Amino acid sequence: MTVPQIVNEVILPRKYQEEIFRRAQETNVIAALDTGSGKTFISILLIKWIVLQEKARNKVIVFLVPKVALVEQQANFIVAHTPLRVKKFHGSLDLELTDRANWKKSFEESDVVVMTAQIFLNILTHSHWRIEKVSLIIFDECHHTRKNHAYNGIMREYFQIPSYERPKVFGMTASPIWNPKDAEGSLLTLEKNLDATVIAVREHVSELLENSPRPAEIIKEYFPSPENYLYLHPSLWDCLSLFDHDIDLPWDKLEMKYHATRNSLGPYCADLFLYHDVKGRVLQILNDLEAAAKESEPVGFDDDAYYRMDPKRTFDIPPNLEQIDSILSEYSAFFEDPASPLAVPIPVPLAWCSPKVKALAEVLLEHHSETFHGIIFVEQRQIAACLAKILSCIPELRGRIRCAELVGHGSGHNHRGKQAASASTKGMGLARQQDIVRGFRDGSLNLLVATSVAEEGLDFPACDIVIRFDPLHHMVGYVQSRGRARTKTSTFVIMVQAGHAAHLDRYKVFLESEPELKRVYQSRENPTQPVTPDSDEESEEGEIEEEDPTDLAARERYIVPSTGAVLTYGSAIGLLNYLCSLIPHDAYTPAAIPRYSGDYAAIVELPSSLPLPIDRLIFRGPERCSKREAKRAVAFLAVKELHKMDVFDDYLLPSTNAKGRNTEDADGRKIADMSEVPDIMNVSVRDPWTLGPILRLHVISIDGVDVAGLVTGTELPPVEITSDGCVATLRYFHEVNFPADEKWEKVKMLNDFTTMGTWFCITGRPIPLPLTCFLVPLTSDNHIDFDNVQQVVTDPYGTYNWKDVTEKDYGHTMIMNSNQYGRALILRNIRHDLTALSIPPPYTREAICSTYQEFFVQRWTRKNREAFVPTNCPLIEVSYLPRHPSGLYRPADRLQDIDKYKRHSASTGFLVPLGACRRTHFSENLYRTFLMLPRICRRVSDVYRARQERLELGLPPIPDDLLIEASTLPTTSATWNNQRLETLGDSVLKLATTVHVMNKYPHRHEGQLSQLRQSSISNRTLLARAKEIGLERFLTSEGQSLHSWRYVVPEGADLLDPFTRPARHARREFPRRSLQDCMEATLGAAFLHGGIDMALRTGDALGMTFGGALPWSFRYGRQPEPSRAPPLFADLQANLGYEFHRGDLLVEAATHPSFVTSSGPSYQRLEFLGDAMIDLVVMRYLFDKFPEATSGQLSAARSRAVCGPTLASVSVKRLSLHKHLLINNVELSTTINRHVPLLESLTAEDAVNKGWKYDPPKALSDVLESVIGAVLVDTAYNFEKTAAIVEFVMSDILEILTTDLPRDPVSELMIWAACAGCRRISFQQVKSQSSADMRRNDSISVVVHDVVVIGPITAANLPLSKGLAAERARILLDDASSDRCLAKLCDCMKVLELPPRESFPENPVESNPSADETEEGFANIAKQKLVEDLTNARDEPEAYDENVLDDAEVYD
Repeated sequence: MTVPQIVNEVILPRKYQEEIFRRAQETNVIAALDTGSGKTFISILLIKWIVLQEKARNKVIVFLVPKVALVEQQANFIVAHTPLRVKKFHGSLDLELTDRANWKKSFEESDVVVMTAQIFLNILTHSHWRIEKVSLIIFDECHHTRKNHAYNGIMREYFQIPSYERPKVFGMTASPIWNPKDAEGSLLTLEKNLDATVIAVREHVSELLENSPRPAEIIKEYFPSPENYLYLHPSLWDCLSLFDHDIDLPWDKLEMKYHATRNSLGPYCADLFLYHDVKGRVLQILNDLEAAAKESEPVGFDDDAYYRMDPKRTFDIPPNLEQIDSILSEYSAFFEDPASPLAVPIPVPLAWCSPKVKALAEVLLEHHSETFHGIIFVEQRQIAACLAKILSCIPELRGRIRCAELVGHGSGHNHRGKQAASASTKGMGLARQQDIVRGFRDGSLNLLVATSVAEEGLDFPACDIVIRFDPLHHMVGYVQSRGRARTKTSTFVIMVQAGHAAHLDRYKVFLESEPELKRVYQSRENPTQPVTPDSDEESEEGEIEEEDPTDLAARERYIVPSTGAVLTYGSAIGLLNYLCSLIPHDAYTPAAIPRYSGDYAAIVELPSSLPLPIDRLIFRGPERCSKREAKRAVAFLAVKELHKMDVFDDYLLPSTNAKGRNTEDADGRKIADMSEVPDIMNVSVRDPWTLGPILRLHVISIDGVDVAGLVTGTELPPVEITSDGCVATLRYFHEVNFPADEKWEKVKMLNDFTTMGTWFCITGRPIPLPLTCFLVPLTSDNHIDFDNVQQVVTDPYGTYNWKDVTEKDYGHTMIMNSNQYGRALILRNIRHDLTALSIPPPYTREAICSTYQEFFVQRWTRKNREAFVPTNCPLIEVSYLPRHPSGLYRPADRLQDIDKYKRHSASTGFLVPLGACRRTHFSENLYRTFLMLPRICRRVSDVYRARQERLELGLPPIPDDLLIEASTLPTTSATWNNQRLETLGDSVLKLATTVHVMNKYPHRHEGQLSQLRQSSISNRTLLARAKEIGLERFLTSEGQSLHSWRYVVPEGADLLDPFTRPARHARREFPRRSLQDCMEATLGAAFLHGGIDMALRTGDALGMTFGGALPWSFRYGRQPEPSRAPPLFADLQANLGYEFHRGDLLVEAATHPSFVTSSGPSYQRLEFLGDAMIDLVVMRYLFDKFPEATSGQLSAARSRAVCGPTLASVSVKRLSLHKHLLINNVELSTTINRHVPLLESLTAEDAVNKGWKYDPPKALSDVLESVIGAVLVDTAYNFEKTAAIVEFVMSDILEILTTDLPRDPVSELMIWAACAGCRRISFQQVKSQSSADMRRNDSISVVVHDVVVIGPITAANLPLSKGLAAERARILLDDASSDRCLAKLCDCMKVLELPPRESFPENPVESNPSADETEEGFANIAKQKLVEDLTNARDEPEAYDENVLDDAEVYD
């Protein structure tokens, strides 16, 4: 619809619009108003009114349009003139049909939705939304509500609900009567179909006429086209028609369109059409020939001829095709100007044009003005394209006309070969349509040549002239196209061939009958509401002209009770087509389609690639009166039965095909929305460190000797830890009971005692907050030694009394220098021969001063404190007490060298005055225990959480250490974390879920299974399941600070709370991604300890989609009766070392989708299973073989083993599967035969290291995976037996896998350049330039600092081109003698800025270096590498430099 006039951005209503609006409030109406009269404005008034009604609350308004181009226009108009939330949906904007959650969200978050009718019908069909939740439906151009149009389909659903739940209906049209011969019947049909009454303006007719003037209508006659023209000889058609039987082109269609264009526009335009159409088809054939040539070339390892593939290389072209290409080139100067694609390159004389075009030119010249705007309506797209190109080039019109064509979207954009659409006949994209309409509005274009797409709806400026170039065929086209000429001075021109009375008579009928037709609905004083159809037969009113009443009466509706989704005869065929379109297929297998046969009792045969029983692939429909209805009936029956078999889900969508955000896993369990979970979570984790009304004493032993006690409010689990060559254990002893009147005093003493020990031995600084655990001295009978506690509390810094110190105390006494509180010292010797006044010997650190006193004064004097250096006492030799504040320890079952955490060198000694030092009251056992306390506490926390996790989540008996590792996040900065187990668990998750969905859904194909699996293993699903069970409560994320102690009461907490309400939890922060990683790591830990059976139990406890905890062998037993494999597979079974119990599985595993048989399905489902099986076997092998490998190293090694080229080499070399593969495709067989010699000669090392160079057919790797999948099924899902076969078959590959495999060339180039600091290097894709400018194989160049170092390199596929380019660029850039050496091209290191030290990542995450191959990607890697290098250089070992004391550690 066109929009009304706007004054000061506010629409001014007219009285006739208010009249229609008032009547629309009362009942459902169809507003029959001329184009340009402002029907859209009336809909805006109605929208604003309806949203105020109570019954419209929580409902949405649906604005429907018949064409895509109208969606944007009408949505923008509503947005501009209402404050409502408006969303629009059409082809390029709408969501995936299967994305139920987002469809629901879109409707719930909108007040008005504007969409094409078919989309809304689909939404209703699949029950994404219901009509009951719509308050108003607006039908733009509602005269389309007839026959099988989507408008009519929507109204059929409307009639299915009770009248009191139906939304209001408002229709808009300029032509409510379709058939002028039966005006009353057309009107009644429209009213009945829309459940609305057609109304027109009655009270303000004069105002309507004033604002919707009728143009002057004239008839322009033209003479018939002559037989001959003064034109090029020979013409392009004369030349090309000689090849009509030699080249595979649709000559019959071309000839038909050529003559139609010649008759309408003349010989030049006919050749113009022919040139562009044939050129497009020829270029497509050349592309296909080039692709075939590349496929047919011999393949050889390091064959430069194969890999280089010069873009200018020629291939065999049929001579006739080459001649056609040459002819097109000769004529290109007449028909194509690359610089101006919207016009032709030469002036077009009228002598080359038809009399019809000459008459058109006369009309345009006569009506042209400076502000001229016009539209020419034609029927065919090629006519529109050719006419638009030539009009501005006709000398008489040059400079006056700025022209473009406007056509519909059409179909066939992706057709190839014979079906390729030509440049002049393809449909037009939405963006191009919008650009043209925008240009017409702003005046850059003043003339459009349009098909019927411009007849209705689109908002054009009022035109000075509208020309019907082709004959009128119906009243709607006449009224709609004339409506474009709506100013008082506009002219509507009807072009009629002289002497063609039929066309002229038809126009006169339209002209004379229009007033009478309008009176049919304008003269009604009190039109009654149309009768609502009561039956399916009546609801089909409007189709009776083509449908048999008996067929209509026999139609059914199938409604899914659980969802309300509706299956009708109109939707069934489309649903079957949609199901088949989703079946995966490779380039060698045609797309699957349902095949129909029979006439009045149709049969539909579904593709054998659907994993259905043989008897469920064929459906026989009931007998019907028409062939079309018989086809609909059998499709309806098939969809209904397939829904019962769960092939279609309860929304009547192929199960499962959700491409949006999944809302359910494979078991139908809801997946909660995790969008509100922050990236960094603040959670409460299990933590044993709290006090309470009951305190508990635990005894700590070192190397079997009880040395100290640990008091806290929780009974701690017994632990054992090895550290610095010592074995420390902790065990529970008894409860600690204090007299009520002494309790607080005793607790304070224990707190003060532990605070001093922690300060001296661990943190080097005071602890301001109360502690949650106390390390205490013990008596001989393992009770708290309060005498020692009292000593420390009374004299916390120790005593200056040295009289009892003897040589036996050397190395066992902790002392404190009064000038440096905060760093404990160990007494090594008393030097009675030295005092502070002694002269330091040469080469000592004190030798810079004349005496020790001078050195000490300089070193210890501060601004606010003088150094205390007594001179009347001997010096003592001391060393720093080695602290270990990090708490890191080695789990007992980690295969790491224990000495990795042991100090190998004794601390350096130095001298201090004895009189400046105090002897502390901490015994050697106590300070040794304090030194180990961070590790003991960390270990206790880990074990406590692991056991709580096992208990609260119901996990099987996974060992503590494995569970601890699975729950330890990288944020701890420990030397071990859960990343290795997460990588293993990822493979376990993939296989366990695959086995479950395979067995639960036997009738789903590989594509559906893949989506089911993805919905169950996605990060979002894992996160949701982890939140459901509260996994975050058991994760360890605490890093260890050098100077803080975390076992304290939280800051700001009530100090009495720990004693009255002990809380065994603590607040921690960590990334939410940690949850999904820990889910997989826990699964990996279970698998590592108890195999697949324990993994199943663990997955079930974690809420994963594994089908329960029961072992596979119990769940999926195999058939008792064996079936022998055919003799064809005898040697395959020998090579596998396994004899199949079920031979049919082996047949299925070897059947490519192209090999259609009636005996069973193809290998796709088994391949899906085998892929997951091989993945886990290889990962477990790598995990066990390389215990020190990182997660990234494990993944990289796996990716080399589990990839197409490697698996294809195993398939051919070890099992000769190419001989057993059942194929029915010549191209695939030829391609396999070309690759077999290469794969047979390929060593395992080359397959792993240089596999990127090969592109063998995917079928070779697929069949290996399917055979392994068949073995797993045949063994009743015996994982270990199948794993043994996989390891045997892949032994050559597995043996050479290492953690330092050479990188692929792309990664190698990126990292090498990054290490050199270069940030301006990138890959650039270069379009091949040749006569065939539509070649598909693009080339790759490597560009450094805007200099092309290598390329363009072209190969069989883009990844190969990129790899070859990177390999050669790396060599050239590293060659110092080359002028393209990196050192000569790059100056990045001069300008590379290093980020400050504090911004360095504490735990750099391995990234995929080839993830971003732009300059920015290279720059990021370069900076990251530089940061890592400098970080490694700056980072100090855990041990302190004993000769350096940080001033921050010194306290008075």
